[in-house]
Amino acid sequence: MLTITKPAENRVDIELSGRVDAEAMSTALDDLIAKSDDVTKGRMLYKIPEFAMPTLGAIGVELARMPKLFGLLGKFDRCAVLSDASWIRNAAEVEGALFPGIEIKSFELAETAAAEAWLAEGATGAVET
Repeated sequence: MLTITKPAENRVDIELSGRVDAEAMSTALDDLIAKSDDVTKGRMLYKIPEFAMPTLGAIGVELARMPKLFGLLGKFDRCAVLSDASWIRNAAEVEGALFPGIEIKSFELAETAAAEAWLAEGATGAVET
């Protein structure tokens, strides 16, 4: 399941849990793009409590939307990734080094408060969740 929420004007949260198929990926990515439309200097919380490889169809949907997804990078300044899988946390930090303009920091799932505090640093209009 891939869920997108917008708890504040410049904040978008994503939760990925379990296997995602093409239909779920399509719906979630369209929702992400729509909810990010008016975001500037945004913050993102990406929570991955249970990762499973998406279906091949879901990967195809993501690849088809890649130009729009890359366009979202300029809308966000910070992204906190929460996961107990160390390889996901490491991959997130590598992505942060590869994409200029967005700071990505990873946390263990139990460190939600620390991730929220980090996202709130220097944010304008930040709302506690």
